[in-house]
Amino acid sequence: KFVLLVEKDAAFMRLAEDRFYNRFPCIIITAKGQPDVATRLFLSKLKRDLRIPVLALVDADPYGLKIISVYMQGSKNMAFDSANLTTPDIKWLGVRPSDLDKFNIPEQCRLEMSQKDMETGQHMLKEDFIQQNPEWVKEVEIMLKTKTKAEIQALSSYGFQYLSEVYLPLKLQQGDWI
Repeated sequence: KFVLLVEKDAAFMRLAEDRFYNRFPCIIITAKGQPDVATRLFLSKLKRDLRIPVLALVDADPYGLKIISVYMQGSKNMAFDSANLTTPDIKWLGVRPSDLDKFNIPEQCRLEMSQKDMETGQHMLKEDFIQQNPEWVKEVEIMLKTKTKAEIQALSSYGFQYLSEVYLPLKLQQGDWI
């Protein structure tokens, strides 16, 4: 049992349509991109009350990490209420930069990072929540070294149910989160 925190509404809908939660008992939530206050509060309450892990499924890019950061640390605009709105121990399930090769994501589904992406990635690499976890550092370094990013949708290059039928089941069965 776990909470699956999904960045994108399209991935959320795919998982809902496939009834992923029946095979892997979980609560699937999304804020459809940037986390809003209600979703952050709900996630924090779920984690606090149910005491189950929170696994994040975000794009393999610096902005996916920024989204995880807001859930974990709060936003700078609302620092005054961060205790109620944060979930500090989120695990990064995917899509991680190392997954691109591990799952043989085709080159045409990978995107070259822009200069702004690179700068954001460099900034994220310095963030405490990343520095505290050597495996997260390694993933960000892979992203910056290869100058490559990918969206969750890149997984659908193998079919529209690849996310729910292959990728997530493998990651969960192998305990492949950091």
